Amino acid sequence: MTKVYPNASFTGSDAISERPPKLLVAADTREAILTVWKKSLLFNCNGFTVFDGKGDLVFRVDNYMEGNKGEILLMDATGKPLLTIRRKKICLGDSWLVYEGETLVNPTLSVRKSVNILNKKCLAYVIPGNTNNRNNNIMYEIEGSYSQRCCAVYDDKRRLVAEIKRKEAVRGVAFGTDVFRLVVQPDNIRADFAMALVILLDQMFGSSRRSST
Repeated sequence: MTKVYPNASFTGSDAISERPPKLLVAADTREAILTVWKKSLLFNCNGFTVFDGKGDLVFRVDNYMEGNKGEILLMDATGKPLLTIRRKKICLGDSWLVYEGETLVNPTLSVRKSVNILNKKCLAYVIPGNTNNRNNNIMYEIEGSYSQRCCAVYDDKRRLVAEIKRKEAVRGVAFGTDVFRLVVQPDNIRADFAMALVILLDQMFGSSRRSST
């Protein structure tokens, strides 16, 4: 069986403890290529597990849709909380707030599912804080198809800052949609923000959307 997590470990000298974690970046392209596995390493727990190019654990989500279905915690390899993702209450449409650490005051980002019928390519957009004003205030816009694991994240200058891609088959073994690539441009977007967008796309368009309704 093809290994998804060659060096998976929750502790040790290589464990990541900074926020946001430092990533292995290709010198020629300045991009970090992460492998995302839609599975928790903890027994009987839903979540995400993310590895860098060396196979080292980078991010974890172990509480995914367990207990409080409106709140998700993104952690580093040691279990340190990086971001809290919470569904926005009393809001038309699918809208989420992203907070630093475990604090639930002054959200950093607001992520909303797009309902613009004139721009069907747009899946969701990101605006700073908890503002309701989308006009001229978009930080990131996500386009593509999450079900096909083919998405692009653009910043306010239409620069490509992150991509979701299918993971290439190894020795003829296909990974399906539960294992895929997250390509991040760390100079233009924080890696934990990019992973938060993956989590929210799964909420809006993936299997988790069906299980939570």
